[in-house]
Amino acid sequence: MEHYVLDWISHYGYPAIFCLLMLGIVGLPVPDETLLTFTGYLIFSHHLKLAPAFGTVLAGTICGITLSYTLGRTFGLALIHRFGKYIHLTEERLAKAHQFFERVGHWSLTFGYFVPGVRHLTAYAAGVSYVEPHIFAMFAYLGALLWAATFVSLGYFLGDRWQAASAQIHHHLVIASCAIAALIALYLVWRKLRAKRS
Repeated sequence: MEHYVLDWISHYGYPAIFCLLMLGIVGLPVPDETLLTFTGYLIFSHHLKLAPAFGTVLAGTICGITLSYTLGRTFGLALIHRFGKYIHLTEERLAKAHQFFERVGHWSLTFGYFVPGVRHLTAYAAGVSYVEPHIFAMFAYLGALLWAATFVSLGYFLGDRWQAASAQIHHHLVIASCAIAALIALYLVWRKLRAKRS
């Protein structure tokens, strides 16, 4: 898949960057970090211009995350009401999810981009939890800016070494994601055991 993505960007430039990023954020199997780093390399090698390339990256990311949020807000709640009982997702748990986003969950919209797999879910979860559009936009679009700037800059400053570095970065991000998931699972188990004891 990575080979095709890089080939499409090389041939079609800005439209390919926009479409692939938008679809990748929604959840299709697009190697987003590789795409961004490669875009930075193309700016470095003067195949793309900085302002339109970065603008395209930001527009694709924002459109993708907004589409995920809209899908969650429009269809997610109806699906939960219909099928939630089969996966033990009750109204009470949905209310708790909304409270979580009210307290600290909005920061997951900002920093979730940096965790593979998470950025595809945070916007949908925010939509299902009925996070207010202006709150969603504030934190999600800030995250889009930070994430895009980080990886495009990496590609630009690494130059010809971008591909080797990109593979290493992805490897470390996957390890970090697994560690975070394990810590969250341990915390949930600990909380459940403590609730049973009390």
